Amino acid sequence: MKFLTLSAILILSSLAMQAQIGISLLGGVNFQNINGTNSNGDKLENGLLTGFHAGVNVNIPVAPDFYFQPGLLFSVKGAKNEFYTPPTKAAGDYTTTTRLSYVELPLTLLYRPQLGNGHLLLGFGPYLAYGISGKETTQLNSVSIERTVKFKNSVDGWTDLVENAYYRPFDAGANILFGYELAMGAFIHLNAQLGLLKINPEYAWISDDQTAYRNTGYGLSLGYRF
Repeated sequence: MKFLTLSAILILSSLAMQAQIGISLLGGVNFQNINGTNSNGDKLENGLLTGFHAGVNVNIPVAPDFYFQPGLLFSVKGAKNEFYTPPTKAAGDYTTTTRLSYVELPLTLLYRPQLGNGHLLLGFGPYLAYGISGKETTQLNSVSIERTVKFKNSVDGWTDLVENAYYRPFDAGANILFGYELAMGAFIHLNAQLGLLKINPEYAWISDDQTAYRNTGYGLSLGYRF
């Protein structure tokens, strides 16, 4: 994975130099969720998790006002879930927070026409991501229980579930963005993501499993194009 990340950085740098364009540095906040269904096929009701992202991208001209924009980001995703008995929270209530860290490769087709002194930013395209670390924390009153996230496509035994939570390493989906870039190079944009791949593994001891977890969310980015 380190080799792939380094290769992506070198490719982006090479493309930027060949096209004689600058590299953008960007970062911002994520508002993420894990949507889908549980093992019984019932809809998940998770809450938003606040994460962050940071990385680089480059604009490669493909036509007037149109660019291919590959990027490389570190992005924290996940979800938060509170369990309690309505209408008020009881003493036995608990909260589970899942944080998943990814190396992400957005591949965006960007429309960047002149608007005022700057440029309008409209983009869409796929993203690819690979999970590198994570943590799942359950808070029960004053007691906190942590499990380390491990990335596997399938899980054979259940005995280590006390210490570990499992997710698939690969994720992919669709990404759209809308924003504005000032003449000086500073920019801001909103983006939304819809994960298309299941991120939950298969468990060998569960039959007729209807679980389907997918990353979804949106974010706000600030950046500067050199």
